[in-house]
Amino acid sequence: MPKRKRAKGKIVLGLTGSFGSGKSTVAAILKSFGAEVIDADKLARDCLRPRTECYRRVRKVFGQKALKADGSIDRKVLAGLVFNNRSLLFELNRIIHPRVRRLIREKIGRAKKRIVVLDAPLLIEAGLGAIVDKLIVVGLCRSAQVKRLQKKFGLKESEIFKRISAQIPLREKMRLADFIIDNNGRIDQTKKQVRKIWIKEEAEWKN
Repeated sequence: MPKRKRAKGKIVLGLTGSFGSGKSTVAAILKSFGAEVIDADKLARDCLRPRTECYRRVRKVFGQKALKADGSIDRKVLAGLVFNNRSLLFELNRIIHPRVRRLIREKIGRAKKRIVVLDAPLLIEAGLGAIVDKLIVVGLCRSAQVKRLQKKFGLKESEIFKRISAQIPLREKMRLADFIIDNNGRIDQTKKQVRKIWIKEEAEWKN
């Protein structure tokens, strides 16, 4: 995975994993330590707001069936469409990813903290590797992952596997990682792992 030229005075840590592996938990811990967190999913949602260019293109490709009664994008319906059709998923990503990449670069440029965390489930898939200095991958066993997603989103097991299979396999992401977080234990165990990374990166920034 290509590495970027470091932004002056900043370290940018990429944070990714599989669907439901606990990235948000790790991002929250890093934020509590003092990092500035950029949420790529939130930026993607913002890109789909009515009257944006991405909204207009998505509406053109997917039509009325992807819209709510008020004209906004129905993200649940949209997810159902793209995770059952690889070509539609490719088309959606082709619309959203370039805009999200631009927004991320802008946010990194404006960031005030010395350590910036890019929380992005599709960090590698979206070609964001060149934006980060180091990569953190959060791992969780498949059974715990499925249970977590069923509880959080009420998804059927078949739907979960479709979404997981749409991403690069976790083992491949781990192969590219600078740091791997094992999120199978208690929250204090996860926090201990994150703290080690934080201490190392703070020391590197000071040098």
